[in-house]
Amino acid sequence: MPETPPLPEPTPVSAPYWHALTEHRILIQYSPSLSRYVFYPRTLAPGTLADDLEWREIDGAGTLFTYTVAQRPTGPPWADALPQLLAVVEWDAGPKVSTELVDVEPEQIQIGMRVAPVFHDVPGTGVTLLRYRPA
Repeated sequence: MPETPPLPEPTPVSAPYWHALTEHRILIQYSPSLSRYVFYPRTLAPGTLADDLEWREIDGAGTLFTYTVAQRPTGPPWADALPQLLAVVEWDAGPKVSTELVDVEPEQIQIGMRVAPVFHDVPGTGVTLLRYRPA
């Protein structure tokens, strides 16, 4: 029997992101001093170290930046989840996010394709993961 996949453990800094996902919303940080969104959650703006980060909602629409099709499990918890469609999506808001693709066959995937968010509520955990499907 395969192991249970690891789940995120929100920190005080990342908790707003993870909580929003449970409500099927995407919150990421915006830096007024940089005039841009930043991701992953952090306490200071990258480059300037400004403490002006604020949480803003985005729709999560984006473009497939890169991907790989894993034909072998990336670890024991994913032994029954093949192939794994691992991806990086560039949000229209700017930053990139690591994710998985769903509802698509590997041969249909194309870099540059438009993608839309899918909120995957992990049964019995209170955790929601952000995945993507073709738009």
